[in-house]
Amino acid sequence: MNGYQQDVNSQDTHSKVIGYLLWIFGFTGAHRFYYGKPVTGTLWFFTFGLLGIGWLIDLFLIPAMDREADLRFNAGSTDYNVAWILLTFLGIFGVHRMYQGKWISGIIYLLTGGLFLVGVLYDFWTLNDQVSLKNAQRR
Repeated sequence: MNGYQQDVNSQDTHSKVIGYLLWIFGFTGAHRFYYGKPVTGTLWFFTFGLLGIGWLIDLFLIPAMDREADLRFNAGSTDYNVAWILLTFLGIFGVHRMYQGKWISGIIYLLTGGLFLVGVLYDFWTLNDQVSLKNAQRR
């Protein structure tokens, strides 16, 4: 195994602890968005975790979702866990955008309630890619 493969295999971009904390609110799909599964996250959101059945099944699927996310996204100085906690609990204030250095859109979110919540939903769909791109650009 070369050094690059070891780096890729050892990067830990997402946390099982954060995943399980978001799973508690899993009927909203938060943990699925966190692990880069926006389509099923949206489905969970509108069906309350497939009426609770999908939510319970996810209790056992989180370790696999965590491994997949660790392989899929770029590690770096912008931490996924911090960005996701900020988005989940302070998204309408744009703090997660300011954390990424996106000050203008962060202030716009602050003044408009997360761009009238549409921006927050957009960020639930794209935050992993935003952070991954930022980390890849810093290399």
